[in-house]
Amino acid sequence: MVGNTRKIWVAAAVVWAAIAGRQGFAQGCVAAHSNQRSMDELVKAWDGGTRYGWSIHNLTVDIGYRFFNSNKYFIGDAEIARPNAVRNHQNIFDVGVEYRFSPQWSFIADVPVFNGTRNQIYPPTGIFQVSGIGDVTLGAQRWIFRPPTEFGGNLAVSASVKIPTGINNATGSALYKGQIVKATADQSMQPGDGGWGVSLAAQGYKSIWRSADLYGQAQYLFNPRDTNGVVTFRSQPGQGVMSVTDQYLYRLGVSQGIPKLRGVALSLGARGEGVPVRDLIGDSNGFRRPGSVISLDPGLMVNVRRTTLSVNGPWALRRDRPPSVPEIENNTKNGDAFFADYTVIIGLSHHF
Repeated sequence: MVGNTRKIWVAAAVVWAAIAGRQGFAQGCVAAHSNQRSMDELVKAWDGGTRYGWSIHNLTVDIGYRFFNSNKYFIGDAEIARPNAVRNHQNIFDVGVEYRFSPQWSFIADVPVFNGTRNQIYPPTGIFQVSGIGDVTLGAQRWIFRPPTEFGGNLAVSASVKIPTGINNATGSALYKGQIVKATADQSMQPGDGGWGVSLAAQGYKSIWRSADLYGQAQYLFNPRDTNGVVTFRSQPGQGVMSVTDQYLYRLGVSQGIPKLRGVALSLGARGEGVPVRDLIGDSNGFRRPGSVISLDPGLMVNVRRTTLSVNGPWALRRDRPPSVPEIENNTKNGDAFFADYTVIIGLSHHF
């Protein structure tokens, strides 16, 4: 059993490295819309060094909220001072549902809700405000080992279908060539992307010392569709319509329970997210802002019976906006992007 367990963990590490380590570049102006699923296992109560609280509840509801202001101007990985910065304020809510059929198998669903404003200083000039439901995902998740495990660790894998339920052509009033017109909002402001997709994800933990765990999450969204036909009002070659982009998210760190405070844990790790220059499946034409954000990710989790509150504050360490496919093919100048210094992520999970 021990030998098989080691083989599975080695295989899981290889898969994880393939997902999280693949070269990709995150979305400029706004972090990826991918949901960060709750990891209640990191803050289960401890009793004499033994984790308990693994009673199976059929239904779990996760409420997530994320906000940030993208106002730091980048070309490539260089920040450039600019007197008139675009201010892109994002509020992303997420309602996640997990219905557990057995200790290992679950149905999962996520419904994102988007609200944001953007003061655009270049034509079409205006303040855009967009709200709406994003692209819904439906799928299944399986824990590799039946919980609770003898070796203090587990790994879950999941696959979901992304349904294009979110609006992808939201407009606003803007000044363009001396006239007030209805202009398409920036790609970062669109709740949906107009394409069907598949999301593959993994998350796991492993006890490393008393009341401490090594944890990790990785998610990649495959969007095979090339462009969605939404006009961008951009004059650069090849950027007249919006691209339907892949997205990714990964986290890795250590969680430590607080002595004499049962159900409370602190965590510290790294977080990466973004949009690649080229999708893994399908073409990557049209307008997109590829880029990457790598952040230091401190967190706090508090568990009270069946409810877990989590708060994370990723602080950006490195931001990069490389050239997109049209910029490369047409040999035009590298595009720009606005990034945030930090993000606030709050999650509330309840087991019914």
